[in-house]
Amino acid sequence: MDESLPEAEKELLGQSESEGLHTRRQFLHKAISIAGWGALCVGTAGAMYETVRFFAPSVVFHPPSLFRIGNIQDFLSVTGNPDPFGVIYVETRWKNDHRFFVVREAKRIYALYARCTHLGCTVNWFPGLGIFKCPCHGSEFHSDGKEFAGPAPRPLDRLKITLDPEGYLIVDTRTVYTAREFEEKRSYIEIS
Repeated sequence: MDESLPEAEKELLGQSESEGLHTRRQFLHKAISIAGWGALCVGTAGAMYETVRFFAPSVVFHPPSLFRIGNIQDFLSVTGNPDPFGVIYVETRWKNDHRFFVVREAKRIYALYARCTHLGCTVNWFPGLGIFKCPCHGSEFHSDGKEFAGPAPRPLDRLKITLDPEGYLIVDTRTVYTAREFEEKRSYIEIS
């Protein structure tokens, strides 16, 4: 400090300097405390939210996968001559809502998944031509689901079909078989 200043001014300057340092120090201390406590509160609130969310179930809607499609007698009553692939009739009533067809052959009934094996588009049935066609990339399948044109790498997949004790056919869209598995697991209803 300057020696030429009177003693009273020195005291005044000393007090104000020390008060200024003290005030700055207090300000920094409070600012750091507030920031620390704020971060702790935000972290605790986040942890509490995640804990509560953990105990609340995450519900995802899955449509039903088992469909009671009708009495077996309804499918046996359809008669006619089989086409070159053994198919007598293709039922399309479940294509739009559930994405499958029911196929009746002379000795069995089975469900074809209406999803193209190329990229998953929904195939359409053309009864006049007796084929399934994919509208996306032009894959074509015979009435029994075997591919014959387009980029599809394999036949249409099959769905599990069972007969309940009351004589109704049940299609399970959760269980999908390739054509090879379909023959091995015999996932069809044999009729005589």
